[in-house]
Amino acid sequence: MLSTVLELLKNSREELLRLQTDLVAIPALGPTNAGQGEKAKVEYLAEYASRFAGVRTEMIKAPDDRVECGYRPSLIVRRPGKSPRTLWLIAHTDVVPTGDLSLWESDPFVLRQEGDLIYGRGVEDNHQGMVSALLLLRALETVAARTDLSLGILLAADEETGNTYGIEYIMTHHPQVFAPNDLIVIPDFGTPAGDAIEVAEKSVLWLRFTVQGRQCHASTPEAGVNSLVGASALILALDRLHTVFDACDPLFDPPMSTFAPTKMEANVPNVNTIPGQDVFHLDCRVLPSYPLEEIEQEIRLICDKVEAERGVRIAFAPVVREQAAPATPADCEAAERLTAVLEKTRGLAARAIGIGGGTVAAAFRKRGLPAVCWSTLMHTAHQPNEHASVTATLADARVFAHLLFEDQA
Repeated sequence: MLSTVLELLKNSREELLRLQTDLVAIPALGPTNAGQGEKAKVEYLAEYASRFAGVRTEMIKAPDDRVECGYRPSLIVRRPGKSPRTLWLIAHTDVVPTGDLSLWESDPFVLRQEGDLIYGRGVEDNHQGMVSALLLLRALETVAARTDLSLGILLAADEETGNTYGIEYIMTHHPQVFAPNDLIVIPDFGTPAGDAIEVAEKSVLWLRFTVQGRQCHASTPEAGVNSLVGASALILALDRLHTVFDACDPLFDPPMSTFAPTKMEANVPNVNTIPGQDVFHLDCRVLPSYPLEEIEQEIRLICDKVEAERGVRIAFAPVVREQAAPATPADCEAAERLTAVLEKTRGLAARAIGIGGGTVAAAFRKRGLPAVCWSTLMHTAHQPNEHASVTATLADARVFAHLLFEDQA
């Protein structure tokens, strides 16, 4: 039966392209990113899953009055196996904005194919993991396969902006969804070789800085306090965080904490006005050995110094603040079984690593449930011309099939 499923997956290229074409055409941007959420995409996915007789679906709606429908939906798809013990494949439905459209070679929301590669916003992050799971579901249903483990697919909302309305809502309000002995695999991180199993993540701290000066006419700058100059000085001063928090941990890639200025909000609309307020953001990915309180204390000291030097007032507040959860043990069952399948099917010697990017794995780790992240990715997420490999997507689905048919419990 496994060999039949594997053969079907190998020949699922056209279905993959149909799914990716449809998914790319449904932008799922959260309200933080000026979107209306995941409703349209999740409704499409629910309809797709409902075509299969052996499948049960459940939509979980997290209330959110910032979107027109009033909620952020996540979709659970279950297919029973011989054992109620479940292999969970967890992906997220939301995507990030396109950024500068001039950097895209084609419409980000129209799938473009060049050989083995497909292009569009979301094709890698996180459609690839989503599609590999759905192709597996389709193959199992096509041959009425009886798997050792049950299959659970969770398509979660709000991963890109903090998980409050996605996995965290589910874990808080529907904790019965996951059993302690389930296997949890999250195809939202990977390497081009497919040889890395992610077991740990850095702390995530997104900060919003407000630099207050005094607005005036640009022809008399001495009459005001230029908040843009103050913000610029602060951005440069914050670079010292790299030298203060300079520990390295080879488990992670990169092995050190990172502090990256990112989003800058608009200030004055005209050229001939000195701005009186500037707002920007800092994305901090911090090694677990550092409490976030220490980072915030050092940042306050840096702000105080810039205030004294530039005559501005500076406030900052967290947008996302997640202290790193304990790492998943590298010898947990999910990691060991995935390692064995990769060696058997691809001849790979898998390695455990940690990453700076946040995934839904943190929600499981905080609750003592071992979760691993794995897939075969090209690292084009959040970039213009985001792309993914058709071959890698199909190959990942075959790895997941092996996990379902190789229950050692």
